Amino acid sequence: MRPLKKIPEEVLGLARRQEDLVSAAQADACGVDPRWQARMVGQGRWVRVTTGVYDTDPVPAADRPKPDALDHRRRRAAWIGLLAHGPTAVAVGQAALALHGVQGLPLVVRPEVMVAGGHHRRARDGIVVRQLDPAVGVVEASGGRVAAVVHALGQAVPTLDRRHAVAVLDNAVHQDLIARAEVEAAHDLARGRRGVERTHGWWRLTDGRAESPLETFARLDCLDAGVPPDDLQHVVEDPDGRFLGRSDLAWSLPDGRWVLLEVDGVGVHSAPEALLEDRRRQNRLVAEGGVLIQRATWAELRVPGRVGDRMADLLVRLGWRQRDVA
Repeated sequence: MRPLKKIPEEVLGLARRQEDLVSAAQADACGVDPRWQARMVGQGRWVRVTTGVYDTDPVPAADRPKPDALDHRRRRAAWIGLLAHGPTAVAVGQAALALHGVQGLPLVVRPEVMVAGGHHRRARDGIVVRQLDPAVGVVEASGGRVAAVVHALGQAVPTLDRRHAVAVLDNAVHQDLIARAEVEAAHDLARGRRGVERTHGWWRLTDGRAESPLETFARLDCLDAGVPPDDLQHVVEDPDGRFLGRSDLAWSLPDGRWVLLEVDGVGVHSAPEALLEDRRRQNRLVAEGGVLIQRATWAELRVPGRVGDRMADLLVRLGWRQRDVA
């Protein structure tokens, strides 16, 4: 049996920067000609994703042991669209947000690009192709050409459900990818797009204090249940003013105590060290901070309404009243 031919490092470097993907044109330019490409697919070393695009990792994307596996799949979708339509293509909408590193997107993101003459190109293999809009700002993110964040939000929010839409808005502001004042500009860019009518009330819910999409989901849950939090990222101090901790969502009770809701994500709070520190921190807060602590898990937040209903039941029993809004 002939030994397997070694792939040039230049091709492997491209793949590493493009979520394991290379285009046929890129491979050919690096010396991997079409016959060699076909041989790689035949040997099961590469996988043809769409016309002119190969995945250099034969393991299905959903099974790859990457620390950022979910974000890898979203970015990979964006790269499929870019590589399928050549170096002048621009990722837009949800695909652009994925390459910008915005959190809060759905698990599945469709490849979506805009190109010159896009209205003449037929969609294939799930890639959405749009006509190039010269008014859309184009920048580089994660190595690809993408719509600027404010334009990408205007394109993406009308395609999302409420929870994910507010989550990406929160996260874009939290990461300082856009200023809070630019949210309204993104809203204006979205006007006239299909599906935008149902979103008009969502943009006003943006709050960049949310440090994760799960915190956004919890806030919306509580808002819908009639118990909007009195504070986010609430700082708790002991009677001497010493910092004890900071909580994701907080409600002030008539007797001076606070009810705190801690949102546990999958990952950062899952390691044994993090669990131990969370427990120590919770004990300090309860012992010295005059607080009641509730926790919300990813499993609970996957079901809209569950956390909100639980918090509403507790807060009503404790006598909480919504603050008057000036």
